[in-house]
Amino acid sequence: MATEKKHKLKIIPLGGLGEIGKNMTVIEYGSNIVVIDCGMSFPDDEMLGIDIVIPDITYLIKNKDKIKGILLTHGHEDHIGNIPYLLKKINVPIYGTRLTLGLVGNKLLEHKIEDASLNVVEAGQTINLGCFNVTFISSNHSIPDSVGMAINTPIGTIIHTGDFKIDFTPINGEVIDLGTFSEFGKKGVLLLMSDSTNVERSGFSVSERTIGDKFLDVFKESQSRILVATFASNVHRVQQVINAAVMYGRKVAISGRSMINTVKVAQELGYLDIPEGTLINANELKGLKDNEIVIVTTGSQGEPMSALTRMANNDHKKIQIKSGDLVIISASAIPGNEKTVSRVINMLYEKGATVLYDAVTQVHVSGHARRDELKLMLSLVKPKFFIPVHGEYRHLVQHARLSEEMGIPKENTIIGKNGDVIEITSKSIVKNGSVTSGNILVDGLGVGDVGNIVLRDRKLLSENGLIIVVLSIEKGTGKVLAGPEIVSRGFIYVRENIDLIEESKSVVRKALNKCEETNVKEWNNIKMIIKDALSSFIYEKIKRNPMILPIIIEVDVEDFTQ
Repeated sequence: MATEKKHKLKIIPLGGLGEIGKNMTVIEYGSNIVVIDCGMSFPDDEMLGIDIVIPDITYLIKNKDKIKGILLTHGHEDHIGNIPYLLKKINVPIYGTRLTLGLVGNKLLEHKIEDASLNVVEAGQTINLGCFNVTFISSNHSIPDSVGMAINTPIGTIIHTGDFKIDFTPINGEVIDLGTFSEFGKKGVLLLMSDSTNVERSGFSVSERTIGDKFLDVFKESQSRILVATFASNVHRVQQVINAAVMYGRKVAISGRSMINTVKVAQELGYLDIPEGTLINANELKGLKDNEIVIVTTGSQGEPMSALTRMANNDHKKIQIKSGDLVIISASAIPGNEKTVSRVINMLYEKGATVLYDAVTQVHVSGHARRDELKLMLSLVKPKFFIPVHGEYRHLVQHARLSEEMGIPKENTIIGKNGDVIEITSKSIVKNGSVTSGNILVDGLGVGDVGNIVLRDRKLLSENGLIIVVLSIEKGTGKVLAGPEIVSRGFIYVRENIDLIEESKSVVRKALNKCEETNVKEWNNIKMIIKDALSSFIYEKIKRNPMILPIIIEVDVEDFTQ
């Protein structure tokens, strides 16, 4: 251990700073690395056709021999969604609680990964990984089995809160272990990394149990068919829907692949208490009255392919929204998803449904700590250094200011960015360079094969459409044998714009004449001249910039004359 003390402790966030989601943090000391969480995020509006976004793990691949394990705080997608993709590159041990690893295991089955090393830990347990001793601390969040961590390093203790709130009446009866956080604080904590998501909201967060009371009130008054949309991994919320359904004699159908999988895993592991005969298949709904039905579904974020969106579009195979339905959207919109959520709410209203959502009545509470809870954590842990995590940049700044109010000197706090190398000694904390980081885009089965150039082309196609110019030229001479023909997709409707098409053909012919006069015979040069001429003409004519794709077919005339 004496030789280890020559090293500096490095904190390297690969995701989760300056954004909501994609959480992943590297802790490195000498030849030892542990990674906290391995998440994904949803694509933004500019990422056309992209399914999910994961962190760039180039740094981990280069240092794979140093990695002692991946430590998971809980089972939400923004903390475990990248695991299958990472394991395909580097096979390292993974440590998490029973439900968290149950959800991970389900994902690995989908990806046909069979050789993963999954290691179940419990709150209160300590494990040794290289030079690190990791203690898991019971926490409260919107999913059971959430934990924070105390990581003992050769130069001091790091506390990572994970996503947390302080809930004195949690659904599973397990209150956050503030005593253990306090004990570590009394012994001395070198660094605290704490959830920043709700730092802008004052006071204390509302208990999850209040939503159960709200569900009971709604179910008691309603004679309609009830649909509840929430995050698939929000097991506490699903339990409260089931409790209300049982109390008022309703059967529960689960819709959405991720929701079905989560309910199955949570029930098998004992995290959901569902009385026998409560769950039914969607096929069994037809034989029941509306006031005997509850449907728990995915789609709280307005995802285009989610079950709720397909129901509202009449695209769902088994369930359609009908007039009189009561739809409860029990989730808040993730930043960037506000438009899609609003669109789905409008579609539901158009179908004649009544919609309850957060702006109308309290049908959702956050799983993240507000300002007074964050203050309490800072006061219990009493860290020497502080790095706010899990939040957009404004959240990190607000949390850093809050830590100053709590007595942590400004110079002892770092507001980091993904890829920063933050070096810590017993006396200092500084940024020292950066590593490769960023977004890897997942499109179908393709991972990382879509980059900025492809996204730019997709955006251009979506905004301005495509023009294809087709012509045949004689091999050797470059003489035009046929064309040009112009095909439009997403640009103009050809039959209504014959004049523009004919003028465009004329522009292409002039460009070809210019090539002939200047003895240009290289295909790429001919294509470029055609693109430039046609692009300038179209912009002058109608102020649009479609993608222009010239296709030249070379014909050997002798082949036809023989």
